[in-house]
Amino acid sequence: MLHIQKKSDTVIIVIHEIYGLNQHMQGICESLSNNDFDVICPNLLDRDTPFDYSQEGAAYRHFMENVGFTGALYKIKDILSDIKDEYQKIFILGFSAGATVAWLFSEEECVDGIVGYYGSRIRNYAELAPQCPALLFFPLEEPSFNVDELISALERTNVEVHKFKGEHGFSDPYSSKFHAESAQAAVSKMMKFFMQH
Repeated sequence: MLHIQKKSDTVIIVIHEIYGLNQHMQGICESLSNNDFDVICPNLLDRDTPFDYSQEGAAYRHFMENVGFTGALYKIKDILSDIKDEYQKIFILGFSAGATVAWLFSEEECVDGIVGYYGSRIRNYAELAPQCPALLFFPLEEPSFNVDELISALERTNVEVHKFKGEHGFSDPYSSKFHAESAQAAVSKMMKFFMQH
């Protein structure tokens, strides 16, 4: 687990992608802590080394067979119950599979807001009614579903959705899918969201 304490009254729980706690996730956590947030990023994979991007198939299988959305949910719930009295504000930020887990937490009372980057499996839980503000980012297109259809299915109170140029993974500087302009635009919307709420 990566835990950076800044003696803040606000904590951001970061939920990684299927690859684990890699350079991209570490960079995100450091960047958030540089803005004086406390940050917790649990290692959901129970393995010391993250998967490489070239191991996408193996990483996906490992995540689904050994963690899954439900397993991730319980691990984060344990963390929430341990820390909920220590902070005035708790946000959850997730990437890809982690974004779907973050979305599932939008119904939790002790969560003050969630941010999800390209959570393609959110489509399986599109009927959820968030109890807190939710900010979701998607690329222009995804190979497995129609982004515009999902966005219109998610239009409701408390949900703000943005679509950016690029593909799944556009915010990750270590990925071949990195899109610098979209990554920067998403980060500035995310930081504004955290400051507003």
